[in-house]
Amino acid sequence: MNGLYSCIIAISMYSRLPMPKVEWRKERMAYVMCCFPIVGLLEGAALALWFWLGMKLFRFSELFTALAGAAVPLLVTGGIHMDGFLDTMDALHSYGDRERKLNILKDPHIGAFAVIGMAVYMLIYTGILYEYTSILASAGVRGRSEGMLYFLPVVAFTMERAFSGLSVVAFPLAKQEGLAAGFAAAAKKRMERLALLAWVAFCVLASALFGIGGLAAGLAVLSVQLLVFAWYYRMSWRQFGGVTGDLAGFFLQVCEAASFGILVLFSKLVVIGGLAG
Repeated sequence: MNGLYSCIIAISMYSRLPMPKVEWRKERMAYVMCCFPIVGLLEGAALALWFWLGMKLFRFSELFTALAGAAVPLLVTGGIHMDGFLDTMDALHSYGDRERKLNILKDPHIGAFAVIGMAVYMLIYTGILYEYTSILASAGVRGRSEGMLYFLPVVAFTMERAFSGLSVVAFPLAKQEGLAAGFAAAAKKRMERLALLAWVAFCVLASALFGIGGLAAGLAVLSVQLLVFAWYYRMSWRQFGGVTGDLAGFFLQVCEAASFGILVLFSKLVVIGGLAG
């Protein structure tokens, strides 16, 4: 039962999806990070569904589908990860010491760099999604390749949540208080690390359902997320002395944009090029 409670806590904490209320006990929080990829799976499925509705059913323009699509992850999560992105942008641009940066992360107010950072991020992210919806509308994308492109956002969102959870149970913590520290303290760390790595492997194997092209796409997403993950570890350690919940949110936003970027590049080079089949 504790595993079920952990899933309920994970989904209710990191999404706006309605879930039954449960009491947050330490034993019920032990496997929350194991369930974190489920939130990504639901988020990716919601975005994939919107792409299908916009492009196939309602025949919206690629631009409108991309613009509305950029809002879907924020609506599903309630913007909790974007909040971490904003706080981190302010902290990084303070150029203060570690203590000052950690204090800025706790500050409920947003500064100019947070606003600028979000504006730049959303412009880039929406532009990448517009490229993706344009590829979905391409005459050269049909059959198995089309199904693969609608499915790959699910792979990307699920995998990045696995890496984010892995950082909480494997990376040093910047402080011993806060959401990330609470989940880390309650975690069965060895089991959760193995489970999260299994989620990553599952994502790659799931992409292989679409043949060699799907496997190549899954490996491309894995590669770029590993690069962002390594950069996230280095940045969080050097700038903050470890990870926090806000930094995990920052990582997810960066990873999300990077994943779609590699999917756009992959699609242009491989799918439209006719190599995916």
